[in-house]
Amino acid sequence: MNLIDHLNWRYATKMFDPKRKVGKQDLEFLKEAIRLSVSSYGLQLYKVLIIENDEIRAALRKASWDQSQITDASQLFVFCNYTLDYDRHVDDYVERIITTQGTSSDGIKQYGESIKSSIAKMSAEERKSWSEKQTYLALNNLLIACAELKIDACPMEGFDNQAYNQILGLDELGLNAAVIAPVGYRSASDKSQNRLKIRKTKEELFQTA
Repeated sequence: MNLIDHLNWRYATKMFDPKRKVGKQDLEFLKEAIRLSVSSYGLQLYKVLIIENDEIRAALRKASWDQSQITDASQLFVFCNYTLDYDRHVDDYVERIITTQGTSSDGIKQYGESIKSSIAKMSAEERKSWSEKQTYLALNNLLIACAELKIDACPMEGFDNQAYNQILGLDELGLNAAVIAPVGYRSASDKSQNRLKIRKTKEELFQTA
């Protein structure tokens, strides 16, 4: 199958089969796809929690308006944006560039300082919005990778992120739960899988200038 076939196959799964689990090899593939996601400046200002513990997921389900995907899916991916210490994250990024490329130069360090300056000019609300958006880029890689492996997923914003932050101890880590995605395998009872995909036509969606 090609990419378009994969994208036509996937849908936001409403009911998962709790008996089916994503294997270790496939899970590593999904993690690598997320790791290779694009991000602003290449900073990857987020952390991805993969929740498998039943007790934790039961608590998170209550903070997700009792949606069954949280507990029935094989894993729950929680994409968390960093909220503190942006300068440190930039310094870490610059160090990764130096280590990976095997070179050190004033130009690279100056690039890091320019990133810090750009972030510092943002208001607190702008930084929050910007860092949260980065998690959605990573989420998209997960969804595409899942579709390639015929693993189902459901991107979700329907949860109390403050409750998630408390349950997972994210505030203390300078993290914020921005978006989530249960992954696993669809239940045969999920009627959503039989619905025709509704999208705008190319003529409606695109305009060339």
